[in-house]
Amino acid sequence: MSVTFNGKYLDGFVSADEFSNIYPQVETAHRIVTDKTGAGNDFLGWLNLPFDYDREEFARIKKAAEKIRGDSDVLVVIGIGGSYLGARAAIQFLGSEFYNDLNPLKIYFAGNNISPDYLNKIIKLCEGKRLSVNVISKSGTTTEPALAFRVFKKLLEDRYGKREAAKRIYATTDKARGTLKTLADREGYETFVVPDDVGGRYSVLTAVGLLPIAAAGFDIDKLMSGARKAAEKYAVCTPDNDCYKYARARNILMRKGKSVELMACYDPDWTMMNEWFKQLYGESEGKDQKGLFPASVIFSTDLHSMGQFVQDGARIMFETVVDIKSPNCDYYLEPDSENADGLNFLANQNMSIVNNNAMRGTILAHTSGNVPNIVIELDKKDEENLGEIIFFFEKACAISGYMNGVNPFNQPGVEAYKKNMFALLGKPGYESRREELLKKLGE
Repeated sequence: MSVTFNGKYLDGFVSADEFSNIYPQVETAHRIVTDKTGAGNDFLGWLNLPFDYDREEFARIKKAAEKIRGDSDVLVVIGIGGSYLGARAAIQFLGSEFYNDLNPLKIYFAGNNISPDYLNKIIKLCEGKRLSVNVISKSGTTTEPALAFRVFKKLLEDRYGKREAAKRIYATTDKARGTLKTLADREGYETFVVPDDVGGRYSVLTAVGLLPIAAAGFDIDKLMSGARKAAEKYAVCTPDNDCYKYARARNILMRKGKSVELMACYDPDWTMMNEWFKQLYGESEGKDQKGLFPASVIFSTDLHSMGQFVQDGARIMFETVVDIKSPNCDYYLEPDSENADGLNFLANQNMSIVNNNAMRGTILAHTSGNVPNIVIELDKKDEENLGEIIFFFEKACAISGYMNGVNPFNQPGVEAYKKNMFALLGKPGYESRREELLKKLGE
């Protein structure tokens, strides 16, 4: 089991001297993270999670997951941003995009948008099904999940009555305060904790991610074991630290004029991990008019839509390719006697070899087209490898953010849209702002 940084495709884009010259900045960032002396240091709880997580709560998570799998046909997970992306990404990575088609417990995600069509479709999917809900919110007042929970709480209470509904609602929230915590204590929901010192985008290895992942049937002990091995591996700052090599490479490329990091993977089960990555890095580094714009593709699918731009468009990007070395189940390609499609040259080998050569050929084409490529190698799709790569990206994000002179743990820019949305919706206290906005809109 291993996550490995492969920098061989950076030849011609990043020199050995550049890699060496930026290393003192890595050492400084490492010291700031380790000593917890940097901006946002009160949100570094994720660093010790693989070792210091609450064992009693962990046991309750596994017990609750077993109960959900035994008494429910559907689990609706309500959350937005870091409160749902990690869990959704992990479930798809481990169980494929066809998870709900292949497993008796269906898991749907609500509260991550305000689309009435989306909400109604999930409600329809819950008809006639035994239902449980995991609502995830630190405060309980974030608009999207709070609205969805209002709907599903009523649905459960209408279907089962308040007492039985309470046994089917699991609240992951603040340990002591907030609207959701108060409601959960009053109604008797089982509660799990969103730690004070772990921000949402770093929270997948807390109850925020662990309960849905465990309910999906995956081994969270192995997940934490992988994260623990990664934490041990990347605890020491050395030039050979693969996590820090990644932070160094992306910072060098950014300072050489690259403004977009395009994460690519040749396995569609990585699709939601792309989304998790985009929040982690976009929200952590995109501030003070700095940062790389995180984008993503799944190849070879997106080679037929985005390949032209990557190969021949504006030279604004580099690629970070996640190379999953072994599929969980390969497919042997047999020859066809007629060979009408002319594909017999692909026969007599496993399909993974074809996919790997598509990846290698594309990397060579893109680097020839002046697009630098970083490759992050991952052994296979299992819980331990997932735990390791989650921690890999989290640690690299913290190091990279401090190297770039920003606080990797706050998100001041997300407040502007919320204030405008509240004002336009008529939330009390936003009356004057509402008038200003309506004038700007010409209404």
